[in-house]
Amino acid sequence: MFFERHEGGERAVLIHLEGLDEQSREDPDEFIELVSSAGAEQVGLLTVSRFHPSPRFLVGPGKVDEIKALVDANEGELVIFNHTLSPSQERNLESVLKCRVLDRTGLILDIFAQRARTHEGKLQVELAQLDHLSTRLVRGWTHLERQKGGIGLRGPGETQLETDRRLLRARIKQITKRLEKVRGQREQARRGRQRAEIPVVSLVGYTNAGKSTLFNTLTESTVYAADQLFATLDPTLRRIELAELGPVILADTVGFIRHLPHKLVEAFRATLEESSRADLLLHVIDAADAERDSHIEQVNLVLHEIGASELPTLEVYNKIDLLPAIEPHIQRDEEGVPVRVWVSAQNNQGLDLVNQAIAERLGHDILQTTVLIEHDQARLRAQFYQVGAVLAEHNNDDGRQQLDLRLPRADFNRLIKREGLEPEHFLSQHVLQ
Repeated sequence: MFFERHEGGERAVLIHLEGLDEQSREDPDEFIELVSSAGAEQVGLLTVSRFHPSPRFLVGPGKVDEIKALVDANEGELVIFNHTLSPSQERNLESVLKCRVLDRTGLILDIFAQRARTHEGKLQVELAQLDHLSTRLVRGWTHLERQKGGIGLRGPGETQLETDRRLLRARIKQITKRLEKVRGQREQARRGRQRAEIPVVSLVGYTNAGKSTLFNTLTESTVYAADQLFATLDPTLRRIELAELGPVILADTVGFIRHLPHKLVEAFRATLEESSRADLLLHVIDAADAERDSHIEQVNLVLHEIGASELPTLEVYNKIDLLPAIEPHIQRDEEGVPVRVWVSAQNNQGLDLVNQAIAERLGHDILQTTVLIEHDQARLRAQFYQVGAVLAEHNNDDGRQQLDLRLPRADFNRLIKREGLEPEHFLSQHVLQ
């Protein structure tokens, strides 16, 4: 964009680093899946064990020679590290390997750039890319001379670099301003849902856990779903009707991943706020994944970072069709509250149990009662019908209507107060059961 680097390509040599501490170590299988999701062709893999970080290349000079030989032998066009590289390490490696070098953060950014569909999603990805690029801008103009004293020695390098930095800062400021506007629009829509008192259920989980497949099945939608990492970037909201509860907003969000780059968390904060403001989180888990406990931990870390760790959570163990002898069922705690549901979204198994568990978790304050509507309360009767709260209606001999109601207590209180009555007084005078 603003500076020259070695041209990238699709033929990639992968470098996986072992020997790191447990918190920093990455999953090699996930790394290969990330590379595949980015559309690269793996032509070589080198695992570096007994790893001691080198400030110049990250790996030792001997390993750099091995990587160079692997690139030359396989006609590699790109080297991807399953680790974070500093700008100077990227520059040093590229100067030796004579090809493009990408680290884990750059790889994830590239996948996000491919997946973004909406204008907002593209802005968020560009912001993260520019933020990442700003730390690497200095390397691009090393082929130009620095300004020096003397006739004929005044090179344009630093002047051009400063120009590019200003352009970069201006673009980042412009995108940030647009995303602030998007955040304001989201907040306005969120307040509208709160005024309507429609609960929001947000799907969260590790990438490729099956969130979008579950979302499509529950909402009868056609959101893009694929067996690849980060298939979903742009948040999607749908309204569904639960027989035991009424209307609910279901939100599908971006998947999380181990060591999700902080730049991405910041750039996607407007999107992730859909999760942090939800009434209930559906934590979708790949039940058949050998790393599922580690993935659960990583999701909880991101939820903590976006301020959603204290929200009520219902775990949905998906893909039970890949496990032997597991039937769809609900697990409950000591008080009988649903805490975990085992399903297969792909095979449409157990999804009625998901709806049931959501209704139970959100409907803990559901009021089911029978009231008498006076002759002068026809508007109140119409409002009960409007929110779908009337189960049955009977006409009494005195001309009053007897309504069997089921609705959230908050909705009942709101409708009664709108008529200038106190809910407690109305119930005490009108409840027949």
